[in-house]
Formats: sequence, structure tokens, C-alpha cells
Amino acid sequence: MTVEIWTILFVGASFLAYVYIGWQSRIKDTKGFFVAGQDIPALANGAATAADWMSAASFISMAGIISTLGYDGSIYLMGWTGGYVLLALLLAPYLRKFGKYTVPDFVGDRYYSQFARLVAVIAAIFISLTYVAGQMRGVGIVFSRFLQVDVNTGVIIGMVIVGFFAVLGGMKGITWTQVAQYCVLIIAYLIPAVAIAFILTGNPIPQFAFTFGDIADKLNAVQVDLGFKEYTQPFANKSMLDVLFITIALMVGTAGLPHVIVRFYTVPNVRAARYSAGWALLLIAILYTTAPALSMFARYNLINSLHNKTIVEVQQLDWVKKWENTELLVFDDKNGDGRLQLTPDEATNEIVIDKDIIVLSTPEVAKLAPWVIALVAAGGLAAALSTASGLLLVISSSIAHDVYFRMINPHASESRRVFVGRIMVGFAVVVAGYFGVNPPGFVAQVVAFAFGLAAASFFPAIFLGIFDKRTNKEGAIAGMLTGLIFTTAYIIGVKFAGMPTWFFGVSAEGIGTLGMIINLIVTLIVSRLTPPPPAEIQALIEDLRSPIVEEETSTVVH
Repeated sequence: MTVEIWTILFVGASFLAYVYIGWQSRIKDTKGFFVAGQDIPALANGAATAADWMSAASFISMAGIISTLGYDGSIYLMGWTGGYVLLALLLAPYLRKFGKYTVPDFVGDRYYSQFARLVAVIAAIFISLTYVAGQMRGVGIVFSRFLQVDVNTGVIIGMVIVGFFAVLGGMKGITWTQVAQYCVLIIAYLIPAVAIAFILTGNPIPQFAFTFGDIADKLNAVQVDLGFKEYTQPFANKSMLDVLFITIALMVGTAGLPHVIVRFYTVPNVRAARYSAGWALLLIAILYTTAPALSMFARYNLINSLHNKTIVEVQQLDWVKKWENTELLVFDDKNGDGRLQLTPDEATNEIVIDKDIIVLSTPEVAKLAPWVIALVAAGGLAAALSTASGLLLVISSSIAHDVYFRMINPHASESRRVFVGRIMVGFAVVVAGYFGVNPPGFVAQVVAFAFGLAAASFFPAIFLGIFDKRTNKEGAIAGMLTGLIFTTAYIIGVKFAGMPTWFFGVSAEGIGTLGMIINLIVTLIVSRLTPPPPAEIQALIEDLRSPIVEEETSTVVH
């Protein structure tokens, strides 16, 4: 069977499974809609967290950007994995003990201010919309290639599927759907990695083939011959300071991402939160230790398949014609010699490969079986849809729970609150679809912006909210607003207004680190210059930081 038929089978079967799970998990109460009834087992929550975490950026784009940047691309590996360790060990148990539904809920109650809650809501929506733009672009890319439809149609199909199980099942439906999506995406990622590792090195374990094989030496030699710097050379594409700032921004941004934090509210108690974090780290590590190997294999195969080949030879490759139709793979014989050259100079380079297609095209380039190619498409969709659904629920809960229930109508009934939540999911799906059709960058880049915004807004407020009882509402509000405004202005200025990277060459992806530092400083200074929090809030923080009893099942704040 052709790749397209296999793709329809795999994608269709997986989508039917997701819809069935969403239907079986449908709920009627707010606890089920926002925090999955707080009865998800630790292992299942770990798998759901891993799927929620490993978005289209991880599955589709991360290996692509590592393949393009080489050593410097490891910022995504270090930042995202390190950040999850930071979240799991430093914040998650305390947030679960606090027992609220959302991050704005924590901010509003900890800082005893509705305005602080509103600032947190705006930040959560802003971050989630930026993040979900990358997921919808990933969905569109997969559909445009493997189902031979345009990107807009692909995004609309993805919107319908995500909207269905998010509206119907809420967090409970999303959680069990994400468990299934993790299984799909990890199998889809590992099978081609194992096959290509064996073909290139004779070793079927990608991590060992990458570490002990000779592919790195071969690729370094090829890169130098073509005029590029060695693939494994440090700081060849980014300065050391920029690498440091991006890594930190991704780490602390991870610890401030609202759709990841909310996952720790779905388990029965603090002990389960700890165990689910451990399971999630293990399940995430499987993909994240495979990505560097797949990146190197993909780069090596692409160069061998395309560089210095005649236009006739390249056009005879079936996968080339289909990716060309998406306009994400472009050839231009600039010197008119009938051959295509890959060079580091944009003026002479004749092969342009979008970073977001490298993983999806790798099985085809390696000439693997059609069913493997189709499985990767299903895996990419699972990764994008799992994260998109979690983000949509964050937007929904931020408006329905934190604004409507907490600030506008505190006497709203359970059914009314769930109804508003579902309406907000529908609204968020439409907005996400718009950004999927009109994305502000490639997937990993757009997601990096979201992490920078999370780092500059949420992380200091959460960290100081737990570990510094002197931090008050004035400090938290001033810090969040300052960090968010500064980081947003820098990103927009550099990426869309043509401003130079004036802070020592730090890129828009890394400026969230400076935004976070500014937030911390402003929060601490303003808190010390204004009255301390009320005695009951300080007592609450003391209780929150006290040794967490393992059998604890109740919440600190009711």
C-alpha cells in the first residue's frame, strides 16, 4: 500500500481511539472538567504529562533544529529536560498541596488579590495562545504532506478533533486521550530511529549508535567539505551567552508553564504527584535521549541524498516531489549547472529545507517501509494534538474558573461553570486555528517564545510565593507586569519590528531569562518597600512549606 493509504489508516484509527476515549470520559462537574476529578493514577498521569509535554516542538521540530544547528541545538534538550526536573522537584509537590485548579488560582489566593489573579489569567492566556500556535502549525504540516491537503484544511481537521474531546471530556477526557497519544508518539519516534541506526552503524540502539559509532566523524568531515563548521563544534551558530540565556529561559519557562503545572492537580495526593513526576521524567527521557541521534542520522542522510545530485536525479525521488508540493522543500539551481549544492551561504545555497520537515521526512529519505513513514505522521499528530488540547483547557479554565467564577459570578452552579468552560474551549479552538494558519515562526521557535514569556511572568511569582513569605501582592503584580511587558516588547521588536538584539546579542528566544531576573528583582524590592502580607497568608506559606505528609489527601486552601 502507498504511504498515503497507510497514513489514512493509522491516523484514522488513532483519531477514532481518541474520540472514543473522549466520549467515554465525558463529565458533568467542574472538578472533572478542570482537574480530572483528582483521581488519575500516578503512572497514567506520568504518561499524560509526558504527552502534554512532548508537543509538536519536541516530536517534529526539536530534532530538526538540532540537525540544523548541531551542538548549539542542544539548548532545547538541556533547557526542556532540566526545566522539568526543576518543576518536579521544586514546585510540583507544593502546588499540589496548595490544592487549587489553576496557576491563576494559586496566584490569586497566595497574593490575596483579584488583580493579581487577573494579571495571571492574562499571562496564562498569552502564553498558551503563543504555544498553541506552534502545535497547530505542526498539525497543518503533517496533514499537508501525508494527506495531500493544504495546510489550512489540515489545521481545521485538527481543530475539530481537539475541540471534540476537550469540550466533551474536559481534563478527564484529555488526560486519558493523552495516555493513548503518548503510546502512539513514542512508538512512532523509536521505530524509525532504531531502523536508521541499524542501517547506518549496525547498532540498533540509537543512543549507542550515536555515542560509539563513527557517524559524527563522517558528518563533521562532510560539513567541513561543504563549507559548514563541524556539526559537533560548540557555539558555531550562537554565542555562549545566548546559549546560556536560551537554556535558562527554557528551564524556568518549563517550571512556569500553566498546562504542565495543572497536570499535578489531577492526582489524588502529594505522593502521587511526586510519583507521576518521576514516571513523566522517565517517559520523556526515552524520546529526549533519542533525538540527538535521530538529528545526526537525518542530517547525514539528507546531505547524501540531495547534495551535488542532478536535478533529474532529485526529481525522481518520490518523497522530494511530495514535500516540494508543500513548499517546505525548495530547490533553485542558481548557477545553472544542472546540479544542486548545499552551502552555508544563502546567496549560493540551492537547497532550502524547512526545519519542521526533517523528522517527518527522515523515514522517507532512509527508504523505510511505507507503514513506518505513516506511523511517524500519526506520531507527529499525536504530539501536536495532546499538547494543543491541554493548552486549550488552560485558556478555558483561566476564563471560566478564574475570571467568570472567581471574579464575576461566584454563585454560579456546577453546570453553568462547565457550560462556560466548554464555550471558552470553542473560542480558544478558533483562535488557535487562526494562529495555525498564520504562524509567527517555525514550531520550535514559536514554542520558545512561550517559554520565555512563562519564565518572565509566572516562575518568580510561583517560586517566591512558595519560598518567600514576605513577598506580597504589590511585589508580585509589579514583577509579573514588568517581566511580561519587557519580554513581549523585546520579542516583538526583534522578530517583527527589525530591532537589533541590543542586549549583548541575546536572541528573542533567550530574553525571557533577563525578563525573569527583572521580575525577581522588582518583586523583591517592591515587596520590601510595601506592607507585608497578612498574618494568615504568612501562616499559609509556613504550612505549605512544612514537611509534606505522604498520606495527605486534603487541600490547604478550600
